[in-house]
Amino acid sequence: MARRNSNVLSQDVEVARGQILEAAQSTFLHFGVAKTTMDDIAKAAGVSRPTIYRYFRDRDTLIAELIRLRARKLFVRGRKYVLDREHFRDQLIDGLIYLVDHGRKDPLIRLIVSPEHMDLAAAVIGTSKLASDLTLEMWGPILDKARERGEMRSDIDNRKACEWLGLVQLILVGRFDYDDPADPAHRRMLQTFLLPSFVHG
Repeated sequence: MARRNSNVLSQDVEVARGQILEAAQSTFLHFGVAKTTMDDIAKAAGVSRPTIYRYFRDRDTLIAELIRLRARKLFVRGRKYVLDREHFRDQLIDGLIYLVDHGRKDPLIRLIVSPEHMDLAAAVIGTSKLASDLTLEMWGPILDKARERGEMRSDIDNRKACEWLGLVQLILVGRFDYDDPADPAHRRMLQTFLLPSFVHG
């Protein structure tokens, strides 16, 4: 990987963070998440390692921010896809299948949730509650609307529901044997075991 020219990091904090994240992303995809060091990221960004630490506490924090940014881009498309469905049952099942399928196609997320990196995924996503926070960000408004329409159980707390739903999504994203999102077996499984958690019997 070519080193960037030195002194190219923006004076604007948010722009500089974005430049570092871009360098980190390309480095992770080139070397793999497990083998990438902060020195590698600093070299790709054309700065010193202490400079990276001025913007990100550690490597896990940097990875978490990359996941957050990529997830939010996916959510823009995911919300539109979900809201094209009239009923909550279809929104939940179709939406989950959509998010899992597209999450699995994301090269960075795929690296992190691959079997050899599950310890990393647990550290970055689990401990920081990143998965549940992002799931709540995506699904919270949809759950609220479904509850208002009487399509969802009223005794469910959104945050608790999204903590659990986030774990389900993470498990499904990591299941590489689920190659075909249109496989009716996936839908039947979610309808049988997931749907009763959210809707009236």
